[in-house]
Amino acid sequence: MDNKVIDESRQGEVIEMTPNNQAGKKLYLESYGCQMNFSDSEVVASILAKEGFSTTRNLEEADVILLNTCSIRENAETRVRNRLTDFKKKKEAYPELVVGILGCMAERLKKSLLEEEKLVDLVAGPDAYRDLPNLLQEVGTGQKAVNVLLSRDETYADISPVRLDQGGINAFVTITRGCDNMCSFCVVPFTRGRERSRDPETIVEECKDLFSKGYREVTLLGQNVDSYRWNITSKGELKDSSKPTTNFAQLMKMVALVSPLLRVRFSTSHPKDMTDDVLEIMAAHENICPYIHLPVQSGNSEVLNRMNRGYSREWYIDRIQSIKRIIPECAISTDIITGFCGETEEEHQDTLSIMDLVAYDFAYMFKYSERPKTLAERRFSDDVPEEVKSRRLNEIIEKQLSHSLKSHQQQLGSLQKVLVEGPSKRSDDFYCGRNGRNSMVVFPKGSAEKGQYVIVRIEDCTSATLRGKIEQYV
Repeated sequence: MDNKVIDESRQGEVIEMTPNNQAGKKLYLESYGCQMNFSDSEVVASILAKEGFSTTRNLEEADVILLNTCSIRENAETRVRNRLTDFKKKKEAYPELVVGILGCMAERLKKSLLEEEKLVDLVAGPDAYRDLPNLLQEVGTGQKAVNVLLSRDETYADISPVRLDQGGINAFVTITRGCDNMCSFCVVPFTRGRERSRDPETIVEECKDLFSKGYREVTLLGQNVDSYRWNITSKGELKDSSKPTTNFAQLMKMVALVSPLLRVRFSTSHPKDMTDDVLEIMAAHENICPYIHLPVQSGNSEVLNRMNRGYSREWYIDRIQSIKRIIPECAISTDIITGFCGETEEEHQDTLSIMDLVAYDFAYMFKYSERPKTLAERRFSDDVPEEVKSRRLNEIIEKQLSHSLKSHQQQLGSLQKVLVEGPSKRSDDFYCGRNGRNSMVVFPKGSAEKGQYVIVRIEDCTSATLRGKIEQYV
């Protein structure tokens, strides 16, 4: 998996939906890690809502606590373990409380968390959420309950997710699950299983439904959206000869045609699979945002080979050149892992040089941390000293901050079409929203409304935010 989907700002976020059964039991959900996990939590809420559960932000009134977890980095696991320890103390006072974990960490640490540390009552892997009602019943009999079986088929295509941000304007729509790429640093193929794509008709219908409910932006989600293929088996054979095949470019066009007022984003792309037809579809549709997250991970071909990424430095640069040729105004962000196994100072300098060559608008930057069961753990030694990793990461961060600031400075004086998301964090007198390039824009709210498009003239900026004033209401 590419690290774009890790959202550190949302670690441990409590999610809530409008109760549909006030007399039923209360469910408290926390989500950690990637956008896929937050999307999956909406599926969980939908499944349990049919069983009479309503969600709550008040931990004290919860009958069931579920944590949707992430195993991508050690930091995320540590935070979840600390949280489970807190819940264990609460459970000592309220023995009837049910505590469970979902997602990637659940699959990887089921034995430890259930039997050895006794921190949870229930464990459900990413493909087992339909079984949650049965697992909760099993816990009710005094047993520990676990289901971490992985599926080769799309597991939740027929479930309409309960949108946990009632009245929201941005929504995630899952188009693939699992991953067939075996990047040597990544646990996703082991925790989420093989890649499978979802029927495009169900995706389009979900987007139409979201638009009818007031949502004005959808993000198509997958571990590798560019490998989306519908109606083709893993052997390249047709599943159903009566139906056409659909690739990612075709799917994106179908979603863009739902409405010109529905903005379309996607995450995450893989450099080895991104083709020009995707870029040409983006250029042809104004409502497909000119923003691509293209994880590089390293700027050195030998490191990329050890990472088993499937492309070289030269291949990656060719993809960047195609983006800039076909979509000149496209913003580009990336993921970078520093201090990977065996990384030399020269290889680190190659990463810094590719950052200068591309001039990314934004980046997610991390030190390498070895994850159990990965190819890297089995094949390589985590031999870059921690102080060297930290120093290299600081150099990468410093360079990216300068690139981000320059990117925003180049937009000063320009007019930007912004989708209003709501009040800014600092003042109710200001609204915030994102432009098509995924930059956050803050402006005096005037008479703008949430979910409306406005034209904002950019007057000031930082490396993280654009500031301006409304010039036109769309």
